[in-house]
Amino acid sequence: MREPTSPTPVDIHSDAFLARMMRDQLKLSIACALCFVVALVALPLLNYFQPAFMAQRVFGFTLTWLILGVLFFPFVWIISYVFIKRSIALENAEAQAAQDGQTK
Repeated sequence: MREPTSPTPVDIHSDAFLARMMRDQLKLSIACALCFVVALVALPLLNYFQPAFMAQRVFGFTLTWLILGVLFFPFVWIISYVFIKRSIALENAEAQAAQDGQTK
């Protein structure tokens, strides 16, 4: 009967480690880009299909201009903030997993 072997240490320079890290970063990038594209495409579609709704006045602006001129940039900043925070969290989780794998 063979004795159980300890798990092999994770090499942070291995192709598998880097591929997993790149795959997770790609998923995050696609999610953030998709969110941005949906917002970018939604405004013209709303203007086309719901012109009366988008012409409503809110705080002295039409809803279209409020979204485009005031709310769009904070929305992009929020997407950027989420991307950076999750990207750092992914890197920290991978580094921790690699460190745990080396100490076992």
